[in-house]
Amino acid sequence: MTGVWAAVVTVSAAVLTLIGAMYTARSSRAAAAATARATEVAAVVQSEPAQRAADLQAFREIREKQTQDLAETREEVRSLRSLVRAFVFYVGDLTTQMRQAGIEPPVPPDRINEYNRTGV
Repeated sequence: MTGVWAAVVTVSAAVLTLIGAMYTARSSRAAAAATARATEVAAVVQSEPAQRAADLQAFREIREKQTQDLAETREEVRSLRSLVRAFVFYVGDLTTQMRQAGIEPPVPPDRINEYNRTGV
């Protein structure tokens, strides 16, 4: 009978050891996953100020480029307005010369009449 009890105790010890090992392995995996997630969160938190600084620098570069493009566009518009005004006076002088020579100039397009009326 003592041999039977020894076998029962041995088998029970082996089963309990197996259960303990499984529980430990499961706990270790959960702890490893939690540690990995905490490390990931810490890395994101630590990189946030650097990312914000990089975003701010990129925004400043974009804004500077847009400001430069806008200034160039404004200068181009000023130049084109000046050119249109010069053409208006030139065509007006040519029209006057044609009429003085007895030549009736062709009727200007509607857009030209609109510009002469409104200046726009």
